[in-house]
Amino acid sequence: MYILRKLVLFSLCFLLPITAAVAEEKCVCPSEEETEEEAQPLFGVSKDDTSLSLSVRRIGLDWTKTQVRNTEEYQDSPVSALNATGQDYIKGVFDTILEFTENRFKWDNSLFMEYGRTTLKPFNEPATTDENADKILYSSDVSYACWDFSGLKFGPTVRAGYETQFVDSDDSPRQNIVRSSVGLSLFDHDILKSLYLTGVHEYDFTYAHQQNSKFGAELGWRMEYLIRDGVILFADGYYREYFSYSRYISTDLERDLSAVIRLDTNLWGSFTMGPYVQYRLAKARGAEDYGSNLILGISFNYINKFLL
Repeated sequence: MYILRKLVLFSLCFLLPITAAVAEEKCVCPSEEETEEEAQPLFGVSKDDTSLSLSVRRIGLDWTKTQVRNTEEYQDSPVSALNATGQDYIKGVFDTILEFTENRFKWDNSLFMEYGRTTLKPFNEPATTDENADKILYSSDVSYACWDFSGLKFGPTVRAGYETQFVDSDDSPRQNIVRSSVGLSLFDHDILKSLYLTGVHEYDFTYAHQQNSKFGAELGWRMEYLIRDGVILFADGYYREYFSYSRYISTDLERDLSAVIRLDTNLWGSFTMGPYVQYRLAKARGAEDYGSNLILGISFNYINKFLL
């Protein structure tokens, strides 16, 4: 199985330049003999398609109820979702993206932040504080549309990101990870906004003097479906599996799944409300069981898009 995983990762990295070369050969410009009226956009991609927009995916407050399992094995994990305490709490979320499109290229720069902290003060007992959510993720993605099938674009993608947290937890330091990936993606459809499969490299410097390089693969998705006017179903997430590490750290993850489904109903203007479900499932190298975090809640959001 280990050898098979290595072969899959090697094949992905090997096929990418071949795909890019084929795309270069396929995506040729119209002949000089063609007039401007005769020249048509190749594969449906317009040559003068240039736009810049700022999308506020959501700025909101989530009232949530969380259920966490096997926390005893993940108390030292820097992933707050795996060592949290099951309880009711409120968290704040900020999710925005700057999108630039020119011809076949698409460049996205996104910033996602969430934080939830609960302090319990039992009678005649010391107060306890628990971080239920703590994440800062900046990412930059560049994709190239080699083909366009009825509005669904397909081509190579390069992604880079930095993931950290606002504060250290009681049992572990603040998470610090630089992540880069290369692969293929489908994007910019009316429903399927992004679906990608990439090889991933992570440089993890969460623990001082124990920097760790990891290699793996990632499958990610983001979808939006308009059920009717004023009601939209959102879904996004990822699955990562790691194949190799530069050193052994027991809290490093072998597998990591995160998925969110949210139903937004328009209240007035750009303000929405709706239920959502968030699920996190992961397996650490030093743990025998999977850790999980199931969140059910109500989300109050501000959502808007600005053309720049």
